Amino acid sequence: MKIYTRTGDQGETGLYGADRVSKGHPRVEAYGTVDELNSLLGLARAQSQDALLDEELAYLQNALFDVGADLATRADSPYAKNVNRMDAEDVAVLEGMIDRLETECEPLRNFIHPGGTVTAATLHVARNVARRAERDVVRLQQEEEVNPQVRVYLNRVSDLLFVMARAVNARSGLSETLWHVKGRK
Repeated sequence: MKIYTRTGDQGETGLYGADRVSKGHPRVEAYGTVDELNSLLGLARAQSQDALLDEELAYLQNALFDVGADLATRADSPYAKNVNRMDAEDVAVLEGMIDRLETECEPLRNFIHPGGTVTAATLHVARNVARRAERDVVRLQQEEEVNPQVRVYLNRVSDLLFVMARAVNARSGLSETLWHVKGRK
C-alpha cells in the first residue's frame, strides 16, 4: 500500500465512513491535534529510561489512537459500530493512574514552572497539546455531535501528563521551581 493516494491534494480528507471534509474542518483539527499529542508521547518515551513510564505512555498512545478513531467517525457513519468509543471506564483508568502517581509527588501548594528533566519538560509540552485537543473538541461539539467522553478523556490526559511530569522529576531527585507571585520585581 502506498502512503500517498493523491485524494487529499485538493484540501479534503476522508473520515472513517467515506465522508469527505475540508482538511480545515474542526473534526480534522481535533483528531490532528490528538495525533500531534501522540507523537509527543513517542518523543517522551524515546527520551526516558523509566520502564514503568514507558509502559504507561505506550498504553496512553494506544488509547489516543482510539480517541482519534472516535473523532474521525461520525455517529451516523456506517462504520461507527467498528470504533472502540471512549467511555467512563477509560476515564476511570486514567484517574487511577493519576492517583497512583500523585503519591510519588509532594503535595501541590502553588503553580510550578514546567521543566526539570528533558522527559518531564516534554510531558509538560504534551500536556499543553492535550489541552489544545480538548479545546478543539469543544469547538467541534458546537457544530456537530461528538462522543462527550472524548472531551472528558482529554481533560484527564492533560491532568495525567502534568502528574507524570512531576513524578519523573521526583524520581530524578529534582526539586520543582515554584511560581513566585510578583517574583520578577
